[in-house]
Amino acid sequence: MESYSTTDIIKILREKDIVYFSITDFGRLFKLQNQNSLYKRIARLEKEGIIKKLINGKYLFLFGQGTDYHTANFLNSSSYISLDTALSYYGIISGFPYQITSVTVKKTGNFKVDQKEYTYSHISQKLYWGYEKKEGFLIAGKEKAVLDYMYFYTKGLRSWNEEEFDFSQVDGKKLSVYGKKFNNDRISFLVKKII
Repeated sequence: MESYSTTDIIKILREKDIVYFSITDFGRLFKLQNQNSLYKRIARLEKEGIIKKLINGKYLFLFGQGTDYHTANFLNSSSYISLDTALSYYGIISGFPYQITSVTVKKTGNFKVDQKEYTYSHISQKLYWGYEKKEGFLIAGKEKAVLDYMYFYTKGLRSWNEEEFDFSQVDGKKLSVYGKKFNNDRISFLVKKII
């Protein structure tokens, strides 16, 4: 086992451009196999203000460049930004929601980190598509974000007021093609009203 100083750890995390890591990742990176040593090192780095615990076993390197969107993907790696957050990101709805909303194939859940809430809504595996990587995080494309929102509206989990949306940037043809994949009459009806 090599012994790394705090300065060495900061240098290595910066060089490798690591912003987010799990306790397992950290142990592997710094060759800390002894669990006691690993937890002590993590606790010391937290106390020194080098890293911050986000949730159990997941950490943020405070000298790295992370955003709320990156954090959302990291807290639940089987998710992508969608719903209110993606619609706000694209300017389809005005304002910025307090919560960072994502969809996931895992169970619905949420995490609170500092004053920010990260919510994850379950979507079936067959509807888990239509996202892309932008600036290092996964986010639904415009049309998929609209359809995800419609989907959760049809489940009674979102409200729908067409006048609150600006669909001018949304590709109507793509929305129609994607909408058919949901195989949902209510979504088809809403799509037809938009395009």
